[in-house]
Amino acid sequence: MLTIHTAGLLVTGDRRPALPDGAVLVDGRACAAMGPYEELAAAHPTARVRRWPGLLTPGLLNPYGPELLEQAYHPDPREADELGTRPIVGEALAELALSDTRRGASARRGVQRMLAHGTVAVAGTLTRPAVVDAVYRAGLTQEERFERPESPPSLDPLAGRSLAEAMLLPLPPHGADGWDATFAVFDVPDEAALTERGAGTCVATVVAGRLVHRRR
Repeated sequence: MLTIHTAGLLVTGDRRPALPDGAVLVDGRACAAMGPYEELAAAHPTARVRRWPGLLTPGLLNPYGPELLEQAYHPDPREADELGTRPIVGEALAELALSDTRRGASARRGVQRMLAHGTVAVAGTLTRPAVVDAVYRAGLTQEERFERPESPPSLDPLAGRSLAEAMLLPLPPHGADGWDATFAVFDVPDEAALTERGAGTCVATVVAGRLVHRRR
C-alpha cells in the first residue's frame, strides 16, 4: 500500500530548499517520491495519507550506542517507584547485578526511547547479543564510531549538535531508486526551533517504511 507522509515543512538535509507542505510517498520500504503534498496526492489518489504537525527531516544518528544501551539500565515502568525513570549508570548500575534477560529488556526500552527522539541509527560497537538483537529488531542501523564524543551521553541526538551534524543521511534526491523511506517528524515550525527545543519534540519516526514510533 502506498502511504503519503506530509508535514508543514520538509527539510531534505542537503542544499535543496525547505519545502512547505512537503510530503514523502512510501511504497513498502522504499521512498517512491518526494515533493509538494498536493502533487503527490493528485498523482496517487488511492494512497493512505498520514498528516503530521511540524517538520519532516532525515532520521537522526545517536552517537552513544554503547553508553545508552550497554552501559545504562532503562527501568521498567513498574520499577519507577524503586528505581525512578531515568537511565541508571555507573556504580548504581553495577549494584543492580543485572541478568542477561534484564539487560535485553533494558535495551529494548532504550531503543524505544531512541525512536521517540527520531533516532534511526546508533554509532559505536555493541557487544552484548541481547542489545544487538534489540537494535536489529527495531530496524536501527549500526554505524562505525572512530572516537567517543566529548559531550555527556544523551537520548537526544540534537543535544549540542545541529540537524546537519545529527542526521544519518539526507532525504533521497529526486528520481533516485533504491532508497529506504527513513525519516522523522518533529512538532516544531522550522529547523531553528528544532535545534532550540531538541529531538524530544518527535511525533513520528519511520524506518524503511515502517512507522516505528508515533506520539500518542
